Amino acid sequence: MPIYTKTGDKGKTSLFSGKRAWKFDARVETYGTIDELNSVIGIAVSHLPTKKGSNKLKKILLSIQSDLFYIGAYLADLPDTIEDIDLVQKTEEFEKNIDFMMKHLPPTFNFVLPGGSRAAAFLHQARTVARRAERNLVRLSKKEKTDERVMKYINRLSDLFYAAARFANRIEKKKETIWSR
Repeated sequence: MPIYTKTGDKGKTSLFSGKRAWKFDARVETYGTIDELNSVIGIAVSHLPTKKGSNKLKKILLSIQSDLFYIGAYLADLPDTIEDIDLVQKTEEFEKNIDFMMKHLPPTFNFVLPGGSRAAAFLHQARTVARRAERNLVRLSKKEKTDERVMKYINRLSDLFYAAARFANRIEKKKETIWSR
């Protein structure tokens, strides 16, 4: 059975509800960015070393990937799917995980240049894609009602990826490059 349908050849796609939307529609752009974010996380996970400390980070990232499928389905017009996960609890877990990772890192007083280990570099990329997803979600929320819990969850992701990138460099004993003027 082919995976192509040819129904999108003229610039429209089908939402889960059966409605058709332009591929540049705010909703399509938002769930597409969530899908892109999920892929970048997968690349980062594939580059995590098999060292102590990586298991916790890998577990966090795999959980986020699963959550993003629910969020993507919600954004693709399946509103009930968002009730299958507790986004409030997960956002609170993010904060605890961010605090845990930052506690084990030296303080910074300037920007950290993205890079270091491959996993860290991809986690920095995930951070920027998460920010784009958030901007797209805000744009969508100005046109249509969106769940506030999704907004908070996505907002917290970029902070988590920043901490995770720095933590990945610590695990791999990679020196961070601090930006200077």
